[in-house]
Amino acid sequence: MQQPLSVHLIDGTYELFRQYYGRKRFEKKGPSPFGAVAGVLHSILEMIEKGATHIGVATDHVIESFRNDLWPGYKTSEGIERALWAQFVPLELALGAMGVAVWPMVELEADDALASAARIAAEDENVRQVSIWTPDKDLAQCVRADRVVQVMRRARVILDAAGVRAKFGVDPERIPDFLALVGDEADGYPGIEGIGRIGAARLVQQYGALEDFPDNVLGEKRERALLFKDLATLRTDAALFSNVEELRWRGPTEALSAAAKQIGDERLLDRCRRAASEALK
Repeated sequence: MQQPLSVHLIDGTYELFRQYYGRKRFEKKGPSPFGAVAGVLHSILEMIEKGATHIGVATDHVIESFRNDLWPGYKTSEGIERALWAQFVPLELALGAMGVAVWPMVELEADDALASAARIAAEDENVRQVSIWTPDKDLAQCVRADRVVQVMRRARVILDAAGVRAKFGVDPERIPDFLALVGDEADGYPGIEGIGRIGAARLVQQYGALEDFPDNVLGEKRERALLFKDLATLRTDAALFSNVEELRWRGPTEALSAAAKQIGDERLLDRCRRAASEALK
């Protein structure tokens, strides 16, 4: 009988930003050209060394998505530092060379990939738990009891369904309704003027989905709220993989040697080989 599996889904875009700005603060001579890439890879190797076996990483191959056609103020790549932007594709290539499943998203966003992967993995009866590694508020909608959880690495917090309710005041499946009302500054939509977090949670608790709100609650702001809900609702139909075994890490490919040289961190190769040796015992 197969042992229950734990699946780890990682927000590669967030991790790249985190590594880049973390290194920028402490590297007096300025961040190395691919230092953030190396940082992400080492953090994933650390997870593997601690026992992670099934891993997938989602990235924004481009920042813009179909949502930019729905709302003109939605987030774009404008303002991303050139030195950071130059590390997106090298990260994707290096992850593949390291043997990690990676999903570079174009029309959809990395968050949609994480939501889709979580759905696919959670439907597998051999999966004990799915962990989504990101602090993004919109991923809270994917949490299901303690089977699909959200892990906030920096805050060292794991949110199950009860944790989502405690943090936001609504059930996980109502997160899009909540965000539609309060807005999401990081994604570039403002929410509904005059409605704060407490008021939004109270309305959602009372009426449920925005579509079920009485007409007089939002009035002329109803259509805009529904648009924002569409922006906040993650797509779960991306065909990323058909079997969770496709996410099993089996060690690096031959391409990792060249990738490590390009990144300027040849320690990666030795560390990766050691991790593979341990994982395959």
